[in-house]
Amino acid sequence: MREVRLRFSKTGRLKYISHLDINRAMGRAFKRAEIPLWYTEGFNPHPYMSFSLPLSLGVESLCESVDIRLIDSISNSDIKDRMNSVLPADLKIVDVYDDFRDNSEIVYSDYVYKFQFADNEEALEKISDLLSGEEIIALKKGKQGRRKVLKETNIKPFIDKYNVSIRDDIIVLNIRLLAGGEKNLNPSLLFDTIIRLIDMDFEWKSIARISLLDKDYKEFR
Repeated sequence: MREVRLRFSKTGRLKYISHLDINRAMGRAFKRAEIPLWYTEGFNPHPYMSFSLPLSLGVESLCESVDIRLIDSISNSDIKDRMNSVLPADLKIVDVYDDFRDNSEIVYSDYVYKFQFADNEEALEKISDLLSGEEIIALKKGKQGRRKVLKETNIKPFIDKYNVSIRDDIIVLNIRLLAGGEKNLNPSLLFDTIIRLIDMDFEWKSIARISLLDKDYKEFR
């Protein structure tokens, strides 16, 4: 039995499907592509698939991955070609490899946010002031007894570095967030917090995860 990692991108319309839907789509694609997967034992066998880091709904990504176990011989290039022939256009296998690291080594994630406002200059100034402050207070959903409440949380410690500017009439925010199993910041929560605190309506936005990094800022693979 051999274990391999498939690196894939999730873009376009598929950014609106959930992590569970991606899991199901991959499972069906492996079956259609006739990839010789290892199945778990027991009453309800299912193919072994281990994903690196769940992705927020509405966020694109260039660096997703899923680990599988193979029971028969098949080349990595053949796996890539077979999978891409059956997957939808916005879900693409970009690499398949054997030597990979444990998902617990993920510590940071790089994102690119793109915004457009009626007044980009004003929005840029407000976003810059917000991100440079000592605190960024987000409202996170929680529970108080049986009641659902919004709890104030300072998310500034979850931001490692950032750069924000205007390019071609679009505000571009490159930002590195904590993304490990113990400490992580949901990129959608950050977006919602920025919009709430600058108190401006956006006309268009996109969020994309472009890389995963370890504690030494080396690319996670």
